[in-house]
Amino acid sequence: MARLVLWDIDHTLIDTGGVGRELSAAAFQKTTGQPMREQSRIDGITEPVIFRETAKLHGLTTDRADFERFAQALTEEHLRRATDLRERGHALPGAAAALDALNSVGVRQTVVSGNIRPVAEIKLRVFGLDWHVLWDVGAYGEDDDTRSDLVRLSLQRADTSPSEVVLIGDTPADVEGAHANDARVIAVASGRSDEAALRDTGAEAVLADLRDTELLVRLVRGGIER
Repeated sequence: MARLVLWDIDHTLIDTGGVGRELSAAAFQKTTGQPMREQSRIDGITEPVIFRETAKLHGLTTDRADFERFAQALTEEHLRRATDLRERGHALPGAAAALDALNSVGVRQTVVSGNIRPVAEIKLRVFGLDWHVLWDVGAYGEDDDTRSDLVRLSLQRADTSPSEVVLIGDTPADVEGAHANDARVIAVASGRSDEAALRDTGAEAVLADLRDTELLVRLVRGGIER
């Protein structure tokens, strides 16, 4: 039985309805002084990498101090426009029920996300999805550049073996990051990757969405075999 679930956030638990990109653009301009004309690939990518690669698209070379300024600006934008996020975005179907159901059977839950932690906290709080999250054992964009290292770090913080962990996410990067650490995956086709693409990455289980709470809990509790 899995004792810990590592949740991805964007397109797994929530959809920002386009507000997320707007907030990133505002933070980018505040940090660099340039409008964000285009953005690098974001699916499954951590925030430091997105910022660095987006800056390159604008002819800019950045360092860690630039990212830290961007992270602060991004947090400020999320706080300032929390109402917009709530009104235009939404929790994905079944998300709240899934969190509640896993908590009710004693499964610990945290977040492994490319988002920086303050933004991750704001996003889940805005949609009422933060109640069961053990934030201190999660891992976030500011912690490392790669998804696999974030999973590894969360396992260390939780003092949990991979055999007791299931990651739930919507991208091939989520699957690859978990498997690099011998953790199992329930992939959810609620993002840009369809069920076939997620199966091709080797996810142990693939769901269309989180609506079937009983099935999700059964997969987590009963384990899923490679």
